[in-house]
Amino acid sequence: MNGIEVRNTSKDFGNVQALKDVSVHFEENKIYGLLGRNGAGKSTLLNVITGRIFANGGEVLVDGETALENDSSLQKIYMMSEKNYYPENMKIRDVFKWTREFYPDFDAAYAAKLAERFELNTDKKVKALSTGYSSILKLITALSTNAPYILLDEPVLGLDANHRDLFYKIVIEKFSENPCTIIISTHLIEEAAGVIDHVVIIKDGKIIRDESRDDLMSKGYMATGAASVVDGYIADKNVLGTDSLGGLKTSYILGTLNRNDVPAGIEISKMDLQRLFIQLTNA
Repeated sequence: MNGIEVRNTSKDFGNVQALKDVSVHFEENKIYGLLGRNGAGKSTLLNVITGRIFANGGEVLVDGETALENDSSLQKIYMMSEKNYYPENMKIRDVFKWTREFYPDFDAAYAAKLAERFELNTDKKVKALSTGYSSILKLITALSTNAPYILLDEPVLGLDANHRDLFYKIVIEKFSENPCTIIISTHLIEEAAGVIDHVVIIKDGKIIRDESRDDLMSKGYMATGAASVVDGYIADKNVLGTDSLGGLKTSYILGTLNRNDVPAGIEISKMDLQRLFIQLTNA
């Protein structure tokens, strides 16, 4: 089976169980949103996939072959993480040159083009970069590798609004021209929602949602109205949470909406992905 398969994988750090029997399949040529609160296990999962840390149990397969200490499998994956692994005195253009030694399909011309779009001076040294431009360097490097599987852990850390907007545009452009699997792990959910095809939500080390963005979004809605009317309406519903203000109540509901079932006095509205995520992970 092609793609990245994580099978029954667990990881402990002392008394903390970061991953609990996790199974998930990241298919070819899709953009995934890997979502979770701080400490939910997102980075641990990505690090297990790339072999940066070893799981206590389970296995990871890349295009049907084990990833564990398998250079041919791991070379298909490029992971951008928050940590900087480049020598501080190395110039940006040399970062690109050396990356090509490990990823032969690295597109130096494309990297130079992206550096120009982001206004990244390739004569600068790594240590001279701000937090935002350090992220930009790592983003450009990741997207230029042409690896079949690109993992981006908090990719927009330190980026201003203009650069974040440019990043998402470039992701869409790249995916349209050269499809691959991109996994975006981020806290800025609403910004990323427009580029995500599929959502994987992890909570307390377990996968609680694994479905297309559109399917997930179709299942969540809000019901707002007088508290007594809302309470009657939600009695047989799967309620994720509620907010109250004075005599008004808003309930966050997971399920298929039946408009004929909605009584007078209740306003129905859709949840955006970020609000739905918040309710699912608070529930």
